Amino acid sequence: MDDQRYLYVSDRGRGEVRRYQLGENNGTLVAGGNGRGDGLNQLKFPTYLFVDRQQNVYVSDHENHRVMKWNKGAKEGIVVAGGQGAGNALAQLYFPNGIFVDTLGTLYVADYHNNRVMRWTQGEKKQGTVIVDGYGKGSGATQFNSPFGLSFDRQDAKWAQKGVTIAGGHVKGDATNQLNEPLGLFVDDDQTVVVADNKNHRIMQWKNGNTTNGQVVAGGNGAGNGLHQLNGPTDVLIDKETDSLIICDHENQRVVRWSRRSGTTQGEILIDNIYCHGVAMDDQRYLYVSDIKKHEVRQYQWGEKNGTLVAGGNGKGNGLKQLNWPKYIFVDRQQNVYVSDNENHRVMKWNKGAKEGIVVAGGQGQGNALTELYDPNGLFVDTLGTLYVVDSLNHRVMRWTQGDKKQGAVVVGENGSRAGANQFSNPVDLSFDRHGNLYVVDAYDNRVQRFSIE
Repeated sequence: MDDQRYLYVSDRGRGEVRRYQLGENNGTLVAGGNGRGDGLNQLKFPTYLFVDRQQNVYVSDHENHRVMKWNKGAKEGIVVAGGQGAGNALAQLYFPNGIFVDTLGTLYVADYHNNRVMRWTQGEKKQGTVIVDGYGKGSGATQFNSPFGLSFDRQDAKWAQKGVTIAGGHVKGDATNQLNEPLGLFVDDDQTVVVADNKNHRIMQWKNGNTTNGQVVAGGNGAGNGLHQLNGPTDVLIDKETDSLIICDHENQRVVRWSRRSGTTQGEILIDNIYCHGVAMDDQRYLYVSDIKKHEVRQYQWGEKNGTLVAGGNGKGNGLKQLNWPKYIFVDRQQNVYVSDNENHRVMKWNKGAKEGIVVAGGQGQGNALTELYDPNGLFVDTLGTLYVVDSLNHRVMRWTQGDKKQGAVVVGENGSRAGANQFSNPVDLSFDRHGNLYVVDAYDNRVQRFSIE
């Protein structure tokens, strides 16, 4: 069943998957239905299903020894795991069954005849990884005997408590191996890290594996309002479709776009007259920008200047209709907007079309108890609704599980305000890579730390 309560059913005999409204008998074909076979528009004995929030359908194509993804409305599928014939190599499956896909697009498969559970990261259909078993058929604690289904409970993942510096980490400065009070962060699928280097008035990029020197990819020409300049950038994201950077050029009160293509020397203004701090983009390529002076968040279509109010906009305050210095934002696949309501020391969720928000973390005043936040900033919400937030002046990253706004848990940090591997000094933003590793901008230590998932 998807989030809109449509029911999806696999029919092994017909080699198809249909979607049903409740009370409907015939349904709508969403995968297969072209006879049994191994073509991209066919299935052969489809068994288990997973449907993501965009209504894309994943199917364990059992007798083709593969997992197929059928995008919403597609006439044929895409092989996302296996498809190399029956076998036990890391590129193969042998009668796949239960499947699950997380918010990063990582696929988990119960590999029935190989007696193991496999993981494929997004875009890597060539080879998977064994994450459970792999020790042969049996009843031992490390073995399976023909596994069928799999599922996950609430996400209680753990990360290494000591981080590794992957950007900056030297004294503040403007060399390519330095940062000066970095703020916003974005991590791409290939683990490329881009950072809003606030006091250097530039955007820096670090390629995966190169933790020594970064590259200036926007600004870096001193503080100013020229198209070749930035002034105190606070957030940045990568727009894959246009291969460009979208930047909150805070002190210039504008949102700008810089191409990532080689030779780019200036940006273009997308939105002006906005005291922006945070920027996000949803799956439909709507842009969301927080305005800390108007205490609101707006949604923009490309080319639009005024936007649509989606959170706040009722003056500065602590009511459920209000925000007080909204900084960073996260937008889920249903276009619900999460806002770090900074000076109210809370995180708010505004459901799509709502006139007021819901407190999902903090809101008990500033403090360091597990029920409290103190100057919250960067945030992320996973597919299970688990919220991660940088609790800046408590020098920690917190996690709230869905529906549990009473109390959070410390994920990393809270070991004092210092520059140790397990410490932060005013952390500001966070991101995750496709493997689930956690990245945190440690502003006053002028670095980005990576915490490996355990």
